[in-house]
Amino acid sequence: MSIALGEDQVALAESVAKFTARHAPTATTRRELDDLGAGIRPAWWDALRNQGLLSLHLPARAGGDEAGLEELAVVVEETGRGLLPGPFLPTVLASSVVARLAAGPAHDGLLARFAAGATGACATTAAGLAAERGPDNRGWVVSGTTVPAIGALSAEVAVLGAEAGDATVWFTVAGDQLDRLGRDRRGGVDVTRDIGAFRLDSVPVSDDQVLAGDEDAVRSIAALLFAAEAAGLARWCQEAGLAYAKVREQFGQTIGSFQAVKHKCARLLVELELMTASAWDSAVAAGQDGDQFALAAAAAAVLCLPGAVDLALETVTLLGGIGYTWEHDAHLYWRRAMSLASLLGPRRRWERRLGGLARTTTRRSEVHLHAEPAGLREEVAALLAQARALDPAGRRAFLADAGLVSPHYPRPYGRGADAAAQVVIAQEFASAGLRMVSTTIGEWALPTILAHGTDEQRERFVMPTLRGEITWCQFFSEPGAGSDLASLATRAERAPGGWRLNGQKVWTSRAREADWGICLARTDPTVAKHRGLSYFLVDTRSPGLEIRPLREANGGYMFNEVFFTDVFVPDEMLVGGPGDGWRLARTTLGNERVSMGTGLSGARRDIAALAESAPGGDDAVLADLARLTARQYAQEALGARALARSLSGLQPGAEASGLKLAAAWNRLEVSRAVLGWHGPEAATTDGPGGAAAHAYLSCPPVLIGGGTAEIQLNVIGERVLGLPRS
Repeated sequence: MSIALGEDQVALAESVAKFTARHAPTATTRRELDDLGAGIRPAWWDALRNQGLLSLHLPARAGGDEAGLEELAVVVEETGRGLLPGPFLPTVLASSVVARLAAGPAHDGLLARFAAGATGACATTAAGLAAERGPDNRGWVVSGTTVPAIGALSAEVAVLGAEAGDATVWFTVAGDQLDRLGRDRRGGVDVTRDIGAFRLDSVPVSDDQVLAGDEDAVRSIAALLFAAEAAGLARWCQEAGLAYAKVREQFGQTIGSFQAVKHKCARLLVELELMTASAWDSAVAAGQDGDQFALAAAAAAVLCLPGAVDLALETVTLLGGIGYTWEHDAHLYWRRAMSLASLLGPRRRWERRLGGLARTTTRRSEVHLHAEPAGLREEVAALLAQARALDPAGRRAFLADAGLVSPHYPRPYGRGADAAAQVVIAQEFASAGLRMVSTTIGEWALPTILAHGTDEQRERFVMPTLRGEITWCQFFSEPGAGSDLASLATRAERAPGGWRLNGQKVWTSRAREADWGICLARTDPTVAKHRGLSYFLVDTRSPGLEIRPLREANGGYMFNEVFFTDVFVPDEMLVGGPGDGWRLARTTLGNERVSMGTGLSGARRDIAALAESAPGGDDAVLADLARLTARQYAQEALGARALARSLSGLQPGAEASGLKLAAAWNRLEVSRAVLGWHGPEAATTDGPGGAAAHAYLSCPPVLIGGGTAEIQLNVIGERVLGLPRS
């Protein structure tokens, strides 16, 4: 899915896509490369202005629509996806900086010029220029040569920065003054835009030209818009590679049916969704306070810019030899991604910035509700105030009776809360300093019982589980049937009043502590494998049920193997009918994957705190911290986007499919990095080093649980991307 969320943003994105396809198809762009490199304004520039795309984000006093940077990011993403050539990105970057950092009404005239169609350029660093105070300590005198900037040759308004001692001064140059500056043309890696450097020789800059912001403020805006375009470039690449995999044939079949290609396409989709979420997150943060925007923009810079370069190269190799030819468009996207990453870089600087911010600032993910149930917030706040005064056991029962343990369940078990109501309830728990209750495996079992169980089963299990009186485990996996549940061999045979179960289950988490287990067993061996399964509720104290702990690589005993020897399960503990097990298991596993993917089944790890515990933290630790933080924020933003789509009444998008994989990959990367930070201390079992080793040894359940990463990649490849089965 694109950055756009909600009907208005989606309509905006579609209109931009149509404009780009109509006015700047790549065939036309290729014919005009010489003019574009020389800074000649494209013929369609006035149409772009008439479309309102140059003034969308500008204030009304300057002739703009005041839509803000979030809507501008939607536009920039689509222009990247369509490879819109020319000075659009440098122009809206320059106008955004002026609009956000304007020091007074003197800049309103420049904003009006932008709205009227003036082109712009904006340096991304003050390096190369030096400023000294002017006569009588008024204004500045600036000299030097800027680093390369896109749009430098075509610009009618420039935003430049100069180093002034320990600070930077950012200012605007336009009109006759800009014409008197030297402009050096440079050959561009991105051949669809002009690029050059400005030369200033003792140029006077008045105080009215100075903007109210430093280099960090300018670079945050640049990071947001560059990340949005990078997401658009990456989207085109992912779509192009996928389309090719669906039609290119080798060895008598399309290459998309080969598991290696299918997994690659699925991985690229997940990485794309993370980049899109990160760019969207920075756009949303632009409306928050400065620290929040700085943090989110730095994360987008660290993740999206190099990510787009890598994804473009992956696409070239997926396309094979044809993708590496000049005639194919893939290299044009690859080149633009490389150009963006270089212009915003160097990467290490962004990593140092994000790593430093992550240690001092907590990212706030704010969910904005257009409407919420009347009186709900006050009611929940009052209930939670009562709950806080109770002991833990009493609090759990109180919350269950109030429908606040699983508020999305129907009454009387929950509140029938829709997405907006769930957000309100979660926000009130946070405000009260309380954590929402998890029923762990119950979060997977109870939805199945609610949807398919009898009234007696619901009465017996749902409320006691919510109150904490019953805990659950899951008897699904077997030694010969892990992800392939249709192949399980545990048998359930008819007996007077019920069924006799025989077989073995394995990898059962917390079986020794659980009161009940949900169990799949084969009741009809004569039909297709997935049709002969049934779904049982099994008392873990049943005669013939033997639970043996399995010691894990980390030394713990969370997993168990379970043996069924003539275990009797009464008829009333069969959920649904005989043979309904496969259908019911999909309800259970669907809830499992949502829970694991969104992080509801485990607390977020504080990566910055883990970095602080590293002995002798250095630049390598800071770089790791930045990279891991960027991916963590992107994962959280992916979940927030899924929630936002739900709040908007839209169907789940591709972001939901990638959440589980993103969470598992991020957990592994965090554990691997922390292990490396501690050096020799991680070879012991003591202190922070021992904790790091234990965390890394505990990664496999995250990578395997709910379906291995490879199975998930197959699911994404086939069910989301539409690739043929292997």
